Parts: sequence; structure tokens; C-alpha cells
Amino acid sequence: MPGQAGVRAHHFGSGGRVGCLRIPSLPDSGPGSSPARLRAACRAGTFRATTSGRCPGFAQANLIALPARFADDFQRFCERNPRPCPLLLRSETPVLHAVAPGADLRTDLPRYRVFRDGAPGEERDEVRGAWGSGFTGFLLGCSFGFEAALTEAGIRLRHQEEGRIVPMYVTDRACEPAGPFRGPLVVSMRPIRGAEVSEAKRISARQPLAHGAPVHAGDPADLGITDLTRPDFGEDGGLRPGEVPVFWACGVTSQIAAIGAGADLMISHAPGHMLVTDVPMGSSSPPSDAEENP
Repeated sequence: MPGQAGVRAHHFGSGGRVGCLRIPSLPDSGPGSSPARLRAACRAGTFRATTSGRCPGFAQANLIALPARFADDFQRFCERNPRPCPLLLRSETPVLHAVAPGADLRTDLPRYRVFRDGAPGEERDEVRGAWGSGFTGFLLGCSFGFEAALTEAGIRLRHQEEGRIVPMYVTDRACEPAGPFRGPLVVSMRPIRGAEVSEAKRISARQPLAHGAPVHAGDPADLGITDLTRPDFGEDGGLRPGEVPVFWACGVTSQIAAIGAGADLMISHAPGHMLVTDVPMGSSSPPSDAEENP
């Protein structure tokens, strides 16, 4: 993608190989399904809700922005842990030319968190004042991207029906470290009717940009989760008779790793509030290993 200085676009296929994303042009679509219009609403301050269920069929992304001196190690962390951290984009500039052309990483998400010296994150509607001149931004795939395929198959997603943020849990599984980045795997959980679990696994496995297949279905204790009613992030909706808790790797894994890496300032999305990209889900075939360098 010549002429897009400062941007490196990546795709992890099922084998974890890195390549440059091919992004087709988008048709003009209605306000409920256009990623560009949703990003514009975030920028204008008129949309601050969770992005689950928004713009179905397009990849959504977690955001991590760090001082540039941490960027190479963080990229290696993503490459070593592609299930929770499927890397869509690395950019040395906040305004994008790839993945979501014209998007501004400082304003075009519904809600952000700003972490200083490892302290709990302060939530903000935009981060223009916090984004440093030497920052590098990373976009990581999100499981919200495959939710449209699940609902099209008739699989109910109660967090959408009930207007909740999907619950997320810190597990006892360790990620592979890279430099100062290390920490536990975080998972998101969706209650799925028992007869539909196999279909949910099959559908999500085809979406490596959105964490792929679940890491576990069934007893949460197998992941070191002791109480489903008390998620570490998001909101609990309980389990109904006949439902099975199904757990997918979650991009909040990257937030925990980044918080512990020693950066004096780090910016992320607020859990459940993603950047909606122009990348159609399922449209990227494993391409060559080319990278675009600044």
C-alpha cells in the first residue's frame, strides 16, 4: 500500500503467519452498518455505547498505544500470542490510511482508558491531549467481529439482547512473554445453548482476525475462574438452564500485559468500546509476508 507512511498492516491466518491485509473498497451503506459513519459519531461525541452488534460483518479492533520505545517488544508479544492478540495494524501516526482510512485513533472509538505509571485507568471520551508525539498505536482483532456470523446462524447472544457489555475474566493461563510484556490470558464469555456450542466453535474458528475458536467451553474452573457472577471486566448476565459458558481469548490480555510493562503512559480502548474498521470479516486470505515500513 504505497504512500501510507507510518503504517504496517498485519494479518494472522490460522498458522499465525504475518502478512499485509488486502482491503477491498466499501459500498455506501446505511448509518447502522457503515463503519465510517460510526467512527464519525464517536468523533462528534454522539455515540458512546458498546460496539457489540454494530456494523455487522466488519472487523472490530482493540487499541493499545504506547511510547515508541516499547513498540517492538509489544509487537513480538502479539506475534507470540496470536489468539488473544491478533495484530491488525501497527501505526506510528494516529490518523490511519489503512484498515480504516481517515480514522483518528485519538477520537474515533466510543470510549478510552488512559493509564499512568500503572495506576487504574482513567476513562475518557477522546485522548488527543494524552497521545504523545512519539506514540505507536496497535490495533488487535476483537471477538465482536464474528458475532454477526453467530446471530445469522440463529445463535442468541444475550449480552446484545440485554444491552450489556460482554463479561471478561482473567484466567490462570500465562501468555508467552516478550521483553517486559507478560501476563495472564483474559477471556470473554458468551452463554451458548448446549446444542449450538459446536456450531459456535465452527463459525468462530473461521475468523482468526477475531480470536478464532473458543479456548474453552464448560467448567470455568478449568481456566481458574472461580465465580462467573463476578467478571473482571464487563457485566454478568448469568447462565440460564441449558446454556454452556463458552470462552474466547480476549484482547484485554494486551492491556494487562502493557500495564505491567513499565510504561509511564499507555492508552487503550475501554473494554467493549472498540474501533470499528473497514475490514470485512472473512475477506482476507493469507497473503505474502510483506510489511509496509514507514
